Amino acid sequence: MLPSPPLSVARRAATAAARHLLPSITSLILDPPAPSPAVSRRRVRLMPLRNSAPLVSPPPHGRSFAVAAGDGGAEGEAPALVVVSFYRFADFPDHADLRRPLKELCEELRVSGGIILAPEGINGSLCGTPEAVEKVLNFIQTDNRLKGLRVIQTPVTPEDEAIHHGHTSHSPVGPGEDAPFRWDHVRVKLKKEIVSFGDPGVMPTKRVGKYIKPKDWNSLISDPDTVVIDVRNMYEIRIGKFKRAVDPCTESFREFPSWVDNQFQLAESDSHQSSVNDNTVTEGAEDLNSSGPKELPRVAMYCTGGIRCEKASSFLLDKGFKEVYHLEGGILKYLEEIPEAESLWEGECFVFDKRVSVEHGLAQGTHKLCYGCKQPVSDEDMESPKWEYGVSCPYCFSRRSEEEKERARARHRQFKTWGVIGGPDKGRSPKRLEASDGVKEDKQPRNSV
Repeated sequence: MLPSPPLSVARRAATAAARHLLPSITSLILDPPAPSPAVSRRRVRLMPLRNSAPLVSPPPHGRSFAVAAGDGGAEGEAPALVVVSFYRFADFPDHADLRRPLKELCEELRVSGGIILAPEGINGSLCGTPEAVEKVLNFIQTDNRLKGLRVIQTPVTPEDEAIHHGHTSHSPVGPGEDAPFRWDHVRVKLKKEIVSFGDPGVMPTKRVGKYIKPKDWNSLISDPDTVVIDVRNMYEIRIGKFKRAVDPCTESFREFPSWVDNQFQLAESDSHQSSVNDNTVTEGAEDLNSSGPKELPRVAMYCTGGIRCEKASSFLLDKGFKEVYHLEGGILKYLEEIPEAESLWEGECFVFDKRVSVEHGLAQGTHKLCYGCKQPVSDEDMESPKWEYGVSCPYCFSRRSEEEKERARARHRQFKTWGVIGGPDKGRSPKRLEASDGVKEDKQPRNSV
């Protein structure tokens, strides 16, 4: 088992310093490039931003790196990086046409991460130099339907930049699994939804709840007449949430509609009238525990970056809720803008990349990732006898079979041996590898006497 050192003060300071050096990408949201009918899906034309200065890279951290042309870094220095999460709901039936040119552009600019394209829009998280990421966002918004991307920008720590540039082997995961901090790798997937909800009738393009700025959020959720709902999953809520927030105890976002129906005792009718008769005692859910007919409560919901709230708020409005609010920019924007002394956030925020979790000011969190179940684990979790680095943790130990654990151990041995998941024995368990070697030996011609 490889011990996980606690987060250093220097790392926190580096993250905070990087955050202040990086400029905002607000200009991409408020004034995206004009659509150009001349843009070909095969040949990429990059349209410059109008009336906005280009993103400026902070000073590099002094690591030697051979920078490719156009990377934005000084010769011999590693270019500084930024992580950008973005999404846009839109009527996008021809989404598949964008996949190839978008992937080629990201590869050309050495931007890593993952992007989902679906008939309902686009959702992605990218890592690269500010200049390269800006070009990708520009290109996406040349399609008029995708103008006005909702963007959240996060600085990258020196440690994570090292991982991205391939200068460290701390990650036990293989190529394609440590995005967005792996150089030269981007996934552009085609799916039915940009965020899985399972109800095709929910259409955020038609209506969503009211956006609440981070500066106004505390006042809203402190009101006892407001029911605060965390629409994330259990493993995310376990490491951090807002005070008074209700935990729906869902394992996936697809379970949220059923939870709402059960929690609020919703009856199907044209007028969407409902009664509330909840017997579950949950902290912050006082409004849900009274019996008898009553008006549906005022709801304030939040998620990591805002995309899940778009669908969840649209769903609640369809169900007859009149007052539905959601945190604009999600938890990440709140942690970025609200000082810790004034914050109502408790714990850390899980993020879907190599950082695992972030704190106030978007500083690197203390949690690590279990590569058996992809859930966050704390230092205390790693003291458990059920914790095995790269194999299992207290949350998945009993759910994983011995065969699955053995495959994970083989995977980890591959990484320690070859530096990547793979090598000559890629994809084969130790037992199969031994059997294969035995067959090869048997097939060797025997020397005759």
